[in-house]
Amino acid sequence: MDEAEFARLADRELAHLEAALDECSDQFELDPQPGGVLELEFDDGSKVVINRHLAAREIWVAARSGGFHFAPREGRWVSGRDGSELYEVLDRVLSAQSGGPVRVARRAD
Repeated sequence: MDEAEFARLADRELAHLEAALDECSDQFELDPQPGGVLELEFDDGSKVVINRHLAAREIWVAARSGGFHFAPREGRWVSGRDGSELYEVLDRVLSAQSGGPVRVARRAD
């Protein structure tokens, strides 16, 4: 996959994530940034950053609990480390960081 194709795929996923996160943003403030970056700030001042990484061709998530990298695989975004899926990890890290349950709506294709 070339960089332009990856950028289109990642931008589509990030646009969906932005809309889905906006739906559950009573737990955090969502602040989209230029260049494919979504910043989430919680009441305690902590942040989660979700961004596309063009060189690695991955979507990265940086949270208090760690950093996670996801590559496109058969229509899903999957961690090369443990095979976990982007939305599964987001549910887990956002719930832990907010102190309450958060479920990010999956994209229906």
